[in-house]
Amino acid sequence: MTYTRPAWQPKGVRRTNNDNSMNVLITGGTGLIGKRLSAMLLEKGYSVSFLSRGKTDISGTIKTYHWNPEKGELDDTAIRNAHAIINLAGASIADGRWTAKRKNEIYTSRTAGTMLLAHKLKELNHPLKVFVNASAVGFYGDKGGKWLTETDNSGNDFLASVCKDWEAKAQTVSALGIRTVICRIGIVLAREGGALPELEKSMRFGISAYLGDGRQYYSWIHLDDVCRIFIHALENEKMNGAYNAVGNNPVTNKELLRAIQKAKGAHALTITAPAFALKIILGEMSEAILGSQRCVNEKLGKLGFEFRFTNLQNALSALYA
Repeated sequence: MTYTRPAWQPKGVRRTNNDNSMNVLITGGTGLIGKRLSAMLLEKGYSVSFLSRGKTDISGTIKTYHWNPEKGELDDTAIRNAHAIINLAGASIADGRWTAKRKNEIYTSRTAGTMLLAHKLKELNHPLKVFVNASAVGFYGDKGGKWLTETDNSGNDFLASVCKDWEAKAQTVSALGIRTVICRIGIVLAREGGALPELEKSMRFGISAYLGDGRQYYSWIHLDDVCRIFIHALENEKMNGAYNAVGNNPVTNKELLRAIQKAKGAHALTITAPAFALKIILGEMSEAILGSQRCVNEKLGKLGFEFRFTNLQNALSALYA
């Protein structure tokens, strides 16, 4: 039988014939993390299925079940067939100004879907092995240069409130006796999307613009490592609760821009994008890029997780190679 690579699957990645007994149901499977994670799971022999507002299977490779969180719709078969659920669904925080309508979409797309999953798991009394929920380091709010562990309190801004409530909804799954893991994801480095293409845009014109004073800390992580953390959560039964899904040594905005220039071999004039100007242009959304989260990943290390990319420069060089 000839293998045909699905359009979403990166070149060089294919499913093995060694089928794993675990079927992983993913929400948000067509997003940046979802696509790469699905490919890595299939490569390891897992069975993968998606929850999607559409009803069409993706290239005939991944079974897709219908759901619509706002309407409370979810195909029971998807839950009954799942051994594990990875919940990544959530509207992008970077698509336009945060109007009242947009903020509601960002919030509801995360909390409503998580609550619907919890409700269905309880209703069907389904013995799920593990529930893995995405969150973000935005949970902590703007904490400046303070080192942040999973025991630190949440912040008070909009994103922090979203993450706090999102995690609270995930904990309703834990209350059902299901092992629940929450991954507070940092800035994901990938060529296909996320923050990196946005940060390097101005470099095409010979300009590198750091944001505000450039001293805010960004907790970064390579796309492959964040996917490996999700897989580790599936496979390590000791993993429970919240984890900072970030790489080693968070860097400032200035340091990240310099590292990108070096990896690209680019020469750019460094200028400042003042905080007041960003607040005028972006409004409340400026919090997402001006906030500082300097997170520690020590808790993951204690569980035996090993990062492939422990150095920012090496991670960027691999991406631009």
